[in-house]
Amino acid sequence: MKVEQLFACQHTSKERKVPLATLSFQGYALYWWTSLVREKRIHGDPPLEYWNDLKGALRKRHIPSYYERELMDKLQWLRQGSMSVKEYRQQMELLLLIAGLREEEITSIGRFLSGLNMEVREKVKLLPYGDLDDLVQLCVKVEQQLKRKPTSKSYGSHSYAKKDQGQGILGVAPSKPKDDKGKTIEK
Repeated sequence: MKVEQLFACQHTSKERKVPLATLSFQGYALYWWTSLVREKRIHGDPPLEYWNDLKGALRKRHIPSYYERELMDKLQWLRQGSMSVKEYRQQMELLLLIAGLREEEITSIGRFLSGLNMEVREKVKLLPYGDLDDLVQLCVKVEQQLKRKPTSKSYGSHSYAKKDQGQGILGVAPSKPKDDKGKTIEK
């Protein structure tokens, strides 16, 4: 959160975080804050003095109760799909950060592997790696290798894709028929 970065940069004390954060509230946020302060005063409740209490109140008011469930579902069902390996890893890390989850590395490795595209997963599961970073680097290399290889199905050294593009079995266009003297016969 940007506010927390500012607090860290300015070495802001615990007591000053709430007043400084609420100072920047505008519009609806300012209305919500002044209403909350007034309610607490009317009911004799202690004011919000600490940053974590303010964050909790903000979450309670502005983040729907189903948000965390949806976030966990996104994380649980995350798949590489059309993303690159690096993009997939970044998406997984972002969801973990937003959810506030800190999982064991072995769990993250399992999560990462289970969401990888099968052709990458099948190749890297046979290779040794030390940690998640090593695994990601291996996956990137495998992905690059797979991109370099032709994707058309082949029989021997002949490509079906080339044959379907009007080319013969040897990968060249078939020659036109010739007469006895070697001249091309036009149809």
